[in-house]
Amino acid sequence: MTKVLLSVHVLVAILAIGPIAVAASMFPRYARQLAAEEGDPGGRAAGIAAVLHRICRGYALFGIALPVFGFATAARLGVLTDVWLVISIALTALAAAVLALAVLPAQRRVLASAGGPADPDAPPPQAGRLAMLTGVFNLLWAVVVILMIVRPGSTTGA
Repeated sequence: MTKVLLSVHVLVAILAIGPIAVAASMFPRYARQLAAEEGDPGGRAAGIAAVLHRICRGYALFGIALPVFGFATAARLGVLTDVWLVISIALTALAAAVLALAVLPAQRRVLASAGGPADPDAPPPQAGRLAMLTGVFNLLWAVVVILMIVRPGSTTGA
């Protein structure tokens, strides 16, 4: 059963986090095009940005399965209190917070600004800041993956 749980956990990580990382990384390029003075003839950049946002949002919901299977696997392996896992859990929570509280709302603001001033009190979207937040999200996941592979101090073998 442990091998099944671990397999599902790894598959969800690949199939959920991978598309988010790619789509979120591509989004700032189209945000810059939307903000450019020449605008977006034909709405191409706006359309691509909207699809990338839907990918990020949809796969984020699918990604909720990642910690569910992760906790189940860790419990079966008896490593729930190992330092490498606790740090991985904290970094995963931080990455989820960056995505849910910073990246996705910033993407929504970019898309809203492309359609006109949706909220005159909202700060204008900044593609550079969005790119930085996406980089932080991706870096957090890279560290989690490394911790999951290396498992420093683990007694379960590596």
